[in-house]
Amino acid sequence: MFTLLAPLIVSGEYSAAGTGTPSARQRGFTVTDGKEVCMDRVRDWFGVRATLLLPTLVAVLSFVTGLANISLRDVSGPLDPYLPAAVQQTVGFTGALTGFLLLLSVYGLRRRLRVAWYATAVLLPMAAVQGVLLSGAAIPFLDIPVATPLVLLSLLSLPVVGLNRRLFDREVQLSTTQQAAIAALLGAQLYITAGTYALRDHFTNVNTLTDALYFAIVTSSTVGYGDIAPRPETQNAKLFTLSAIVVGTASFALALGSVLGPAIQDRITRALGTMTDTQLDLLEDHVLVLGYGELTEPILEELTGVVEYVVVTPDSATAATLQQRDVAVLTADPSDEEPQLRAGVERARAVVTATNDDAQDALAILTARELNPEVRIVAAATDRENVRKLKRAGADSVISPAVLGGHLLAESALGDDDSEAVADRIVDDEV
Repeated sequence: MFTLLAPLIVSGEYSAAGTGTPSARQRGFTVTDGKEVCMDRVRDWFGVRATLLLPTLVAVLSFVTGLANISLRDVSGPLDPYLPAAVQQTVGFTGALTGFLLLLSVYGLRRRLRVAWYATAVLLPMAAVQGVLLSGAAIPFLDIPVATPLVLLSLLSLPVVGLNRRLFDREVQLSTTQQAAIAALLGAQLYITAGTYALRDHFTNVNTLTDALYFAIVTSSTVGYGDIAPRPETQNAKLFTLSAIVVGTASFALALGSVLGPAIQDRITRALGTMTDTQLDLLEDHVLVLGYGELTEPILEELTGVVEYVVVTPDSATAATLQQRDVAVLTADPSDEEPQLRAGVERARAVVTATNDDAQDALAILTARELNPEVRIVAAATDRENVRKLKRAGADSVISPAVLGGHLLAESALGDDDSEAVADRIVDDEV
């Protein structure tokens, strides 16, 4: 019976009471209207995925273009007569650096960080300008500058990133450990740079602040090229270098731990059968399935390949099983605000509640309706007397499997070919 009802909930072909009356509002899950198809294509072309994909391609092109021009002694372009000599000498390296920075900003975009959006909006024009400057190398057999695709794609990415500005509204939230790590790292570099420059007469090859900063970084990172060292006859410089090694390496280790810690936590989270924050942040125009019961499985089968969806369930064993099947799942109480917000209820196209506990479904519906008054909510009532209660809780459509199944069976027993054809079609699809 649950398998029979699942396609009806997904397609929305029947009314709340299961009487067989079609409802236009209940067709929110299937894309049958030309306008909806057009809107879905627009979201694919200009939505959050395009905002992530295009800057990533620009980053790769910028890196490749920079590498292609590094070996050139003379890099010329339309702006060559107006550029200082220092810019012309370093222009072959800036493209690779910009590409690397763009990749970092895309990582921030995946977490919907506002600062990453600003960084991307600044780096894309820089990539385009550098593409104009890096026109010395040409694509083999085509006689086209390798930077031409970079310029075109950078300019194409700018309006897409601009149109999706509202999606990236999350502020950077650093833990106390991460703040301490950053402060320690910056403080250590400042201490070593200032001390090295103050004792520059006691070091070899230290003449400027750049030399002192260079010594600070190579010492803290334990690279230690050996080109800068305290003079053998000076004790002060040796003692200072000892303190620089201890302070610098300790700050680097603390910073590295604060970065690797969340990554390790994400891996553990995946192993336990739940989605990471990065995966949840990418959800958009999806279906939110609150709870997991007997009716949920056929619903998921209907949604697979049609629309993105995420399941919120408090059962960690069920979540782990779903995760092994590559089902997007979040282990949490579906009636709580925090997991619904993490699962993107504000960006969801629809919400489905179909467990065996009508009371729990009602709480989940109330929370979803409060967080997103415009979202379409569809629910299944285990007990037929709870249909009206779930609608009062905020569901747009409530389907009673008992009522719907009884209606189909009765119509089929009375020789109604239409109802029997509907049942046969659903069963055949499942088989």
